[in-house]
Amino acid sequence: MRQAFHEITLSTHGKGLYAFTPQVRDWVRTCGIRQGLLTLFIRHTSASLLIQENYDPTVQTDLEHFLSRLVPEDDPIYEHTLEGADDMPAHVRAALTQTHLAIPVGEGGPLLGTWQGIYVFEHRRAPQMRSVMLHLMGE
Repeated sequence: MRQAFHEITLSTHGKGLYAFTPQVRDWVRTCGIRQGLLTLFIRHTSASLLIQENYDPTVQTDLEHFLSRLVPEDDPIYEHTLEGADDMPAHVRAALTQTHLAIPVGEGGPLLGTWQGIYVFEHRRAPQMRSVMLHLMGE
């Protein structure tokens, strides 16, 4: 059994989904591990990870609109407001989604479906630098 670690840094420019599937595929290919399990973990509390449709961009827009309605900014129930009106909603959105993913690897690549892509889901309005850790175990 072998293991490999890698960090991918992504620049975001506001709320929305940011695809990084090609970077993940490329790194897995270079590891030489043909089958195993890939774990991804985002090192932030106001962004999350998603596997989502990569064909029709309106899916991504609709997800953002839905979460904006579900978790509005400036809700009077929030006490945590030191970092701006979008910060506490970003934490709630991250709690409702995922901070880690597990993807099987076979034939030297992630076994994603035809229309599946890997995304950072940014929950803040301002540009951010996001760090995603990749851990691959297998043979």
